[in-house]
Amino acid sequence: MNSSRFFTLKEARIGNNCPECYSNDSLELTFKQKLIETKLYKAITDETVCQLRCLNCEVQIFPIRWTNDIERVVDYHKRGLKTKPKSTKLKPIAWGLVVFGVIVLIVIVLFALGIL
Repeated sequence: MNSSRFFTLKEARIGNNCPECYSNDSLELTFKQKLIETKLYKAITDETVCQLRCLNCEVQIFPIRWTNDIERVVDYHKRGLKTKPKSTKLKPIAWGLVVFGVIVLIVIVLFALGIL
């Protein structure tokens, strides 16, 4: 059940011309942050990605096709981006394993000291 996915942080329409179809006001910039989920924990990482998509011609514009104007607008939006802080949250099964490990450790110490 190890899965990683990206969730949307910010979407913005930008007024630059599309490098493919040259239409105005059809570019949508999306910033996403990575979320990892396993059986034991959920974690938000520092990894972010941005995608540029033209809504008119339905094409994803890759960074190699960006013009200088588009790069400046993307940099502007990156500076104002508020990412979620890096975090890890344990699921109930992980907490159960931690508690079980602590109990086993206490029992071992008590047997070693001769109390039990």
